[in-house]
Amino acid sequence: MEFFHKAKAVRLRSHHDKYLLAEDDEESVCQDRNGSSSSTRWTVEFVKDSNVVRLKSCYNKYLTASKVAFLLGMTGKKVLQTLPTRLDSSIEWEPIRDGFHVKLKTRYGQFLRANGGLPPWRNSVTHDIPHRTATQDWVLWEVDIVEIQVGSPLPSPSSVASGSASESPSPEVPSRSTSEHMSPRLSKVESSISFTGSPGSTPLRASGRTIHFSVADDDGNIEEAIDLPSFTFNGNSLFELIQKLEEETGLNDIVVCSRSPFNGKLYPLRLQLPPNNMAMHVVVVLSSSKVAKGFLIPENPE
Repeated sequence: MEFFHKAKAVRLRSHHDKYLLAEDDEESVCQDRNGSSSSTRWTVEFVKDSNVVRLKSCYNKYLTASKVAFLLGMTGKKVLQTLPTRLDSSIEWEPIRDGFHVKLKTRYGQFLRANGGLPPWRNSVTHDIPHRTATQDWVLWEVDIVEIQVGSPLPSPSSVASGSASESPSPEVPSRSTSEHMSPRLSKVESSISFTGSPGSTPLRASGRTIHFSVADDDGNIEEAIDLPSFTFNGNSLFELIQKLEEETGLNDIVVCSRSPFNGKLYPLRLQLPPNNMAMHVVVVLSSSKVAKGFLIPENPE
């Protein structure tokens, strides 16, 4: 609960570096990279004499774990915005700390999950219990405090890090402002602390390269898109990049390729990534596909 300690409003950032967003149909929720939108702001309500919270969207509706299946035959259930006539357990979430992240568990044991992979899974939000190793991190969220309760004591950084209450009195919120807004892009350490540093300051993010990726069909064709999915990747290991892309796409046993600028054909990445941090565009194909078996992949790019 220390992640939400004295929080009045928060933003939740998923493992895919996207924010939990209340869609303007006032019913659906999804993930979006734009953290500055008011639709990514969730008001926190504490349930008396319990360790659960309610999260209310900018449309004055509660984040709700519904009983509706997201896809027929799949275990994940839809997460919606609702305003029930009676405040029941479907709108209650138990924060469970996991390092610098938090899991949000329903009263029935499922977790708020940010999905990746291909449409219709991409950017969707469900509640489920992840069984695959590649999707374990999809239930982890970073909590960004965007507004705090006025006049409430704040926990010290040491008490948050240790998970125990500080013995020394916590500083009071300055009375000059009714709320303090923080940058929506916080580091993992800062997002686990209710309020530190100067308001509006933006901490430095870890260095890394941006990986833009597409998923090809059996023949190596991809859908052209203006806004390709992407993530920040640290390191030069091709093996680690393959693991990361399997997490992002939800696919197993993949080949990571690049497209030749001369003839447009795909060729597999076989060595370490370039030593600099320049952005890359890669194409993911299944190893069982025609293109991966060598029909369209030359041994060396022309």
